[in-house]
Amino acid sequence: MTDVFDSPMSVSAYEVLRVDVDIDDEGLRRAYRVRLRETHPDTGGDAALFVQVQRAWELVGTPEARAAYDRGRGHASAEWGGGATAAPPPRPDTRPRARAYGQPGGWRRERYLSLIREWVGRGVDIADPYDPALVRSAPPEIRHILADALAEEETARLVADLGMGYTVWHDVFADRDGLDPEQKIDHLVLGPSGLYAMLSEDFGGPVGVRRGEITGPNVIGSPVTQLVSRARVIARAAGVRFSGAMVVLPDDAILDAVTDLGKVRGTPVVLVQRSALTTLLRRGIPGAREVGGTELFDVRTRLQQRVRHV
Repeated sequence: MTDVFDSPMSVSAYEVLRVDVDIDDEGLRRAYRVRLRETHPDTGGDAALFVQVQRAWELVGTPEARAAYDRGRGHASAEWGGGATAAPPPRPDTRPRARAYGQPGGWRRERYLSLIREWVGRGVDIADPYDPALVRSAPPEIRHILADALAEEETARLVADLGMGYTVWHDVFADRDGLDPEQKIDHLVLGPSGLYAMLSEDFGGPVGVRRGEITGPNVIGSPVTQLVSRARVIARAAGVRFSGAMVVLPDDAILDAVTDLGKVRGTPVVLVQRSALTTLLRRGIPGAREVGGTELFDVRTRLQQRVRHV
């Protein structure tokens, strides 16, 4: 399970339980019981928060687990700082991977590094821009950029294992002039199940859905609407049709593996847990248009000619 407590955007297990980090074990246990009652769906609480409280207790509910959690929080720097420069993990097999173009998370990492240095102050030496204490002290908008970069990189690792029948383009310009990197699509994935526009997101906690759009305390703007609009720009430019759009989220952010949002401006849209992504891409969104045979080759050629990376 992908854990929202590992995100630059996430609150800590202690914050979920609303306690100080140095609280004693008995006080921690009492706080957990209070939070369970407050968030339990049967008493009017939020189901997603209820799950988050339970997960927090798993992490710090025993002295052994708590000690391991406290030690592990210091390892985030190495994990967050990996990016494109980290050596890829050993592959368990030699099966062909999906063809991939572009640098997932690359633009957002560059943006994060620029903004964190600007926030700290010009001329101030930053020994480690991914130090957890520094990251968690930064404004939410800066932390969100790093969280999104990590989300894009994780999605890229997953879709690479789809196999040679799939082609993936990362960090694709999606504004008409091809000038604004903010107007981008994180991933385009083409395979027998269809052509999909994908957004990799991490809002640092559970999210909801209202009228076909994502809601939550850290959700700014209309991410689903923006994704569909940007897909339409690419569709017109390349002369292709999208089968659907997907928003990829950490497993703990939504309750179901796949949440169907219906059609947005004629495009089927789903929210999908990270752990369910490859299964969904192989199967396709139910009812979505498949792409096969010579059409698959034609769509790939059209995109290859038109896609520009940020």
